[in-house]
Amino acid sequence: MSDAANQTVGQAMHAFCASLFPICRSITGKGARQTLAAVAEKLPLTLTEVPSGTPAFDWVIPREWNIRDAWVKNSQGEKVIDFARSNLHVVNYSVPVRGRATLDELRARLHTLPDHPDWVPYRTSYYKDDWGFCLTQQQLDALPPGEYEYCIDSSLEPGSMTLGEVELPGESPDTVLISTHICHPSLANDNLSGLAVATWLAQHVAALPKRRYTYRFVFIPGTIGAVAWLSQREDLVPRIKHGLVLSGVGDTGPIHYKRSRRESAEIDQVMEFVLKASAPGHTIMPFIPYGYDERQYCSPGFNLPVGCMMRTPFGKNPQYHTSADNLELLSGAALQDSLERCQEMVAILEGNQRYLNLNPKCEPLLGKRGLYSTLGGENDAKAFQMALLWVLSYSDGEHSLLDIARKAEMPFRTIRAAADALEKAELLSALP
Repeated sequence: MSDAANQTVGQAMHAFCASLFPICRSITGKGARQTLAAVAEKLPLTLTEVPSGTPAFDWVIPREWNIRDAWVKNSQGEKVIDFARSNLHVVNYSVPVRGRATLDELRARLHTLPDHPDWVPYRTSYYKDDWGFCLTQQQLDALPPGEYEYCIDSSLEPGSMTLGEVELPGESPDTVLISTHICHPSLANDNLSGLAVATWLAQHVAALPKRRYTYRFVFIPGTIGAVAWLSQREDLVPRIKHGLVLSGVGDTGPIHYKRSRRESAEIDQVMEFVLKASAPGHTIMPFIPYGYDERQYCSPGFNLPVGCMMRTPFGKNPQYHTSADNLELLSGAALQDSLERCQEMVAILEGNQRYLNLNPKCEPLLGKRGLYSTLGGENDAKAFQMALLWVLSYSDGEHSLLDIARKAEMPFRTIRAAADALEKAELLSALP
């Protein structure tokens, strides 16, 4: 058996992240397309190119940025800052530039993290023509006074922004949206982790024997990508009934779920139930209009039921937007755990339904229908018997199976199995 076959799912996702880690991604350009090409090897990805200058609500799609090289050389011609060593060494979206300057003149263009002197910061200049370099404070402190030569061999020209998406049709056009951003360069948790979990979740959904919902997985640049996608797909918006943004889901911190702007949408209830049952130490966060792309989907003109799943929240881990967000920060076990929580979410969304008790006057005689012996094992049998009673009691057309599972404090799959058995015995009728 090959090493690949011996990998756990988490290890496979970590390896996928490792293969993408060296790519210099941005909100446009070849790095983003190369990343989406890797996703397309695993999923039937559809790409949309949105030309530079295209209006997207209050925004405009920017010029396309690509970079070949960037460096700073000392008086001996040695590269003291080198893009080839790390793509974080250049301010992302830097305009092309070449020249000479003293160290004092160059300092305004050099970005460090004094509190973490051996880390390189991640900086961007998407919407203002600018340029600069990022380096460790230790590197900067070691630079002697003198003249330096600098070069950023980049291009910022009319082109396009690339959006990737996968549609997995279901019995209904009602849609579950899964969104993740793909624009960061060599940063592992933010957000190769989200990209990997979304990819594996899409494979899981594609393999389901049947789908009640249609699923749309969106792989896009952060902020401007969500704005562009919503402007390009506004006709699809009314179909979106549930949604989840995935970001920073690969570190070892406990899972955090940020509610949608609606606060109590079904996706919010589902995620709270999933995490309460299987994610020790989790936190449910209120909606705030800051964070990842959920703030675009939840903007008042759309107000979609879209939450956000993270592990350590954005900005709360010191490695955020630094070179310390590397593959060592990324945990295969955490990636797999995040995926499994998402798979549980899908199972509940697919199975959640309202029923009507067809024998509502007192309890029906379940024994004569063989329902008390449906599951083997004394403990399993008792749990299943209680599930039958809970489902019968609350199948009044007003309560969903999720409502019942929450009230009963029982696993959703047990409540779902009880409903299936009662429907087969013609004691329940599923409502539309």
